Amino acid sequence: MLSTQKTGLALGLFFAIVHAAWQALVWVGSAQAFINWMAKLNSLRANETVTAFNATTAITLVIAMFVIGYVFGWVFALVWNRVRK
Repeated sequence: MLSTQKTGLALGLFFAIVHAAWQALVWVGSAQAFINWMAKLNSLRANETVTAFNATTAITLVIAMFVIGYVFGWVFALVWNRVRK
């Protein structure tokens, strides 16, 4: 049986860490090169341009992704526990 709280926290933290890492790339100026590289790996041409780092936007993104990840994890654990009964 999965704990909804622990699964939500685990997925929320994962989402937050991934997006914090992305914001770190934006902050140090490496995000555009990363986007271009990932696009090339997928046989795409990157049409997106990374904007300047904004701390408020970065914090909002990380918090929003934690909440979304928590909700997804919580719902997943709830469904998993119901299906496994």
